[in-house]
Amino acid sequence: MSLKNPYGDFEITEPQALRALAHPVRLAILDRLQRHGPATATGLSPHVGATPSVVSWHLRHLATFGLVTDAEGTASKRERWWQAAARGFRFELPDDAEGQAAGRQLRGEMFARVAEAPQQWLLHDEPRLDAQWRGLAGVADTQFLATPEELRQLEVAIEELLAPYVRRKEDDAPPSGAQAVRMLRYLLPEPGDDPAES
Repeated sequence: MSLKNPYGDFEITEPQALRALAHPVRLAILDRLQRHGPATATGLSPHVGATPSVVSWHLRHLATFGLVTDAEGTASKRERWWQAAARGFRFELPDDAEGQAAGRQLRGEMFARVAEAPQQWLLHDEPRLDAQWRGLAGVADTQFLATPEELRQLEVAIEELLAPYVRRKEDDAPPSGAQAVRMLRYLLPEPGDDPAES
């Protein structure tokens, strides 16, 4: 595992780990642990749509790839507490065919998982916000031209800009008035004619 990226995210490089995470229940388990902290299989069960025994099996499977670990300071003979190994995860598509297929499978599950998030936010969260926070929420659909290297540089610049805010959860005393904000960000290169030939 590498935590050298600006967010301190878990970096997945093995196709087997990509495939292991490309499962809706496992993604839900990892998301819940990352957002809400340590939990038991029983505590996770109602939030991820699986029985405690199924959740326990998925947790052990995630642990084989280092994505979750036993939670520190929660030793109990009756219950096993789990925690996410890092606040988030990231991956790049490997070069080999097996890795490409595994990465595409994981991307598909991730897209499906967040597909309804904006609508759910609009229905359930937005009405509970005060006017200032409602006014700051937004969506953008921007198309631009870039080379692969420029897109890589843009992604690095965005991460460096956001990193202090992402890592703020580690602070003992975040600034007054700070609250959680979720940014869904897609980079979707589009195939098409070479603009230079148009």
